[in-house]
Amino acid sequence: MITYDQSRTIVEQALRHARDEGLPPMTVAVLDAAGQLMAFGREDGSSLLRERIARGKAHGALHMGMGSRGIAARARSHPEFVNALVALADGDLVPVPGGVLVRDSDGQLLGAVGVSGDVPDRDEECALRGVTAGDLCADPGA
Repeated sequence: MITYDQSRTIVEQALRHARDEGLPPMTVAVLDAAGQLMAFGREDGSSLLRERIARGKAHGALHMGMGSRGIAARARSHPEFVNALVALADGDLVPVPGGVLVRDSDGQLLGAVGVSGDVPDRDEECALRGVTAGDLCADPGA
């Protein structure tokens, strides 16, 4: 499982990257492999739905076993299927980039991170920076 210290590093480094890039206020959620919240960061001024979006991206990655970029690709080719997945997950699956699986160096699943605050590609960029800063492997699903 992902540790609390690893989770905090992901949040801190994802937010640091967002500040370095001048992005809007961001929200980051790190979940363990069982979908439990390990660490969370919400910058001042981050809008109200950002927490649910970040968690939905991370949960979606865990639900489907792939980063949300892969889920987004499936949504383009099979929209009815992904709409059904969102319904089955009670809305806790957001099919756009920004949800990244977290793996160890052996490829074992440790958890997932979801980031929200800017366009999906920039959200994913923050997630990737956070994960790799902690010497973990990021799996965005593409």
